[in-house]
Amino acid sequence: MSKLMRTLLFAAAFLSSTVALMSEEAGAPARSRTSSDSAKPQFQSRNPRYQIRPADVIDISFYPATELNQIVSVQPDGYITLREAGDLYVEGKTLPELREAITSAYLKILHEPVIAVAIKDFEKPHFIVGGQVGRPGKYELRAETTASEGIAIAGGFTERAKHSQVLLFRRVSDQWLEAKELNLKEIYKGKWQEDIHLRPGDMLFVPQNRISKIKQFLPSSSVGVYLGPGAF
Repeated sequence: MSKLMRTLLFAAAFLSSTVALMSEEAGAPARSRTSSDSAKPQFQSRNPRYQIRPADVIDISFYPATELNQIVSVQPDGYITLREAGDLYVEGKTLPELREAITSAYLKILHEPVIAVAIKDFEKPHFIVGGQVGRPGKYELRAETTASEGIAIAGGFTERAKHSQVLLFRRVSDQWLEAKELNLKEIYKGKWQEDIHLRPGDMLFVPQNRISKIKQFLPSSSVGVYLGPGAF
């Protein structure tokens, strides 16, 4: 299965499961929601460092042992295979953390190695559109793009789309997602509405029917393992 297909399947499961969760919470007794309502999202730092992800390509340089210079790819399970040092789990590490981990892995082979690491290739910024649009899928975020432009790039609304309730899911930390409700119907009519600019990793979902009581913040643990019909 290609990387793009895995991304789309995961995103579809995420969107469908999140919508299902919100619908279930709308009808759940108040007492069952007390603990989650009291939880507060922990936002990520203002300028977070890039974290290593599967499929990233890393250039590793050694001094003076240049014969160990190598270019490695992060495997789907988060590991890289280092020449003469074996496998090392690197997913989620920043570049300084990665350099420290690789240095530690070679301490049994080299005496005080000087190692430099750089990301040679990585997944390009993108956004995902699902639900009632002409071409659901993943799209590169090459320039400033608004939500309405993102819908247009994905083929526009279908006849069954709920134009007045487009959902934007945006990650605010490793554990929390923010849900925004966008009324693109008003924007298309020329009425004043904020047409939000998309950020890398944003997900737009266009429902067929109206969803009630959408919570502003949702735990990432709400992501399920099932694929809803028609999401992608």
